[in-house]
Amino acid sequence: MKPFLLLSTRPEDDAAEGEREAVVRLSGLTDDDVVQYRVEQEPLPELDLDDYAGVFLGGGPFNASDEDKSPLQRRVEADLNRVIDEVVARDFPFLGLCYGVGTLTDRLGGVVDRKYGEAVGTTQATVTSAGLTDPLFDGVPTEFVAFVGHKEACRRLPEQATLLATGTVCPVQAFRVGTRIYATQFHPELDSAGLAARIRIYRDAGYFEPEETDELVSYALATQPTAEVHRLLTNFVALARENTK
Repeated sequence: MKPFLLLSTRPEDDAAEGEREAVVRLSGLTDDDVVQYRVEQEPLPELDLDDYAGVFLGGGPFNASDEDKSPLQRRVEADLNRVIDEVVARDFPFLGLCYGVGTLTDRLGGVVDRKYGEAVGTTQATVTSAGLTDPLFDGVPTEFVAFVGHKEACRRLPEQATLLATGTVCPVQAFRVGTRIYATQFHPELDSAGLAARIRIYRDAGYFEPEETDELVSYALATQPTAEVHRLLTNFVALARENTK
């Protein structure tokens, strides 16, 4: 079977590897099933999406709403936009994790800004009526708890997007474009250990005060997201592979 493409933008090796390991493990894939590109390390080569069953876009330090963008960030965004344009044109299976909300929203004409950022921790989310019939949310409770931590969020959906999950703090928690293109603001790839690891890695990244690190790590290790949230990854793999038959 065709592998999946994981596009990573995290400059920290341990964060990039932790993201890859989590996607592999929680989606039921193997190491051989996932091809990872570290887009922040070097320009993305020309890709043939027909070589892959689907695309994951991981999170990272960049924000689509950043006012002062470095040359690296602009290059990364240009590379990702090339992929997004083809994904949208072909309705190709795509799942953006956190950063995917910003990149898709910005590219497709929605509004992403800092109004609905959420502190590192958990969020309460609700699956919409459209989400209840979407295969990505198959087996996921209507109300669920997931891990979050983001400075920006979607304030206005692109016209072609369908809202799949909403939240009390951040109104757009997941949406779909076409039939196979998804983005989640929460992190379905994070479990307690994964969140604790990211808290340690990003203690100086502006998501929280550095002196709060130990307290947040303890909170992460003592907190569990709704177990079925991870099903978004296995559901995505299933619908992407169905697309290749």
